[in-house]
Amino acid sequence: MIYIVEIPHQKRPHAWFAFSREDFVRKVRATRAREGWVIFETLSARERLAALGMQPGTPDAAQMHADLFELARNHGWDTPLYRADHVFGQGVWQAEAVDEFEACVDTLAHDLKTCRVHLSDELAIGALQSDPLYDKYEGFYAHMALREQLVAMEALEDDL
Repeated sequence: MIYIVEIPHQKRPHAWFAFSREDFVRKVRATRAREGWVIFETLSARERLAALGMQPGTPDAAQMHADLFELARNHGWDTPLYRADHVFGQGVWQAEAVDEFEACVDTLAHDLKTCRVHLSDELAIGALQSDPLYDKYEGFYAHMALREQLVAMEALEDDL
């Protein structure tokens, strides 16, 4: 189980869960998609050019898509390229690999004051007890949000 605590700039913290990394990715994609922003995509330079209806030898392609041809010169036409706008910047493709899960974490955190992603029951319970974000006084609402989620998922006893 994965536990997520979102701390907005203005409202109270909110906690939710995902069954797995794949479920987390699916939920973030479903709720955080924004017009003009890409959460995660990977294509080679050749595949990107083909998606535009062109091939490397197409007349004027090099002039129209100079940045793509530069990436192909530096990394090859068939090397996977990654786009994750909240990781690299909007519209930036790079050969540096990024994991889809991590891209989704960055997407989730983008509009929040902060967030925490706990990858297991044990890690979430440990954070509840030791992470200053969940301090019983300073972080009361974050503490209660995560605690309530852990109790709801039966990972923690309701001993209040």
